[in-house]
Amino acid sequence: MDGGRGTGDEGRGEERDAPLRGITILAFEQAVAGPYATRQLADLGARVIKIERPGVGDFARGYDRTVHGIASYFVWANRGKESLTLDLKHPEGRAVVEALLERADVVVQNLAPGAMERLGWGGGALLERFPRMIYCGISGYGDDGPYRDRKAYDLLIQAEAGIL
Repeated sequence: MDGGRGTGDEGRGEERDAPLRGITILAFEQAVAGPYATRQLADLGARVIKIERPGVGDFARGYDRTVHGIASYFVWANRGKESLTLDLKHPEGRAVVEALLERADVVVQNLAPGAMERLGWGGGALLERFPRMIYCGISGYGDDGPYRDRKAYDLLIQAEAGIL
C-alpha cells in the first residue's frame, strides 16, 4: 500500500457557495462512467477520494502519455480529486477504506458486476451500516436482465448500440 497520486485541484468548486462543499465521496472507479460522474461532483465542490489499484491504478492512466506521462483523458476526468492506492484485499487497505466509509456521505462505484459485494461493500451492506449514505452503482447493463453480469465499457456499448 502506498500514498496517493493527486490529480490536481484545477476545476474543483472551491468557491464558498459551491453546492456540494462539505460532501465527501468515496469513488471506486475506473475508465469512463465513474470518473466522469465524480468529476462533475468535484467540480461542484465535493471532496472526491478516488481509490486505485496498486501497480496500475485506473487503467485509463495508460490511454496515452500526453500530460507528463499520464493520459490526457485521465487528467481531464479526474481533475479536482484526491487519489489513494490501496489493496482492497489486504487488511491494511481494507482498514483504510473502513475508516473512509465512516466519514463518507456518498459511495460511487463502477467496478465489475459483483466486485463491491465480494469485498463486503455492496450497496445493501453499506446502506444497512450507514443508512444516510448515498450509494451509486454504475453498470452498463443494469442490475437485472440477461447481461447484468457482463462488464461494460464505453466503446463496447457504442458498438452494441450500432453507433460504431
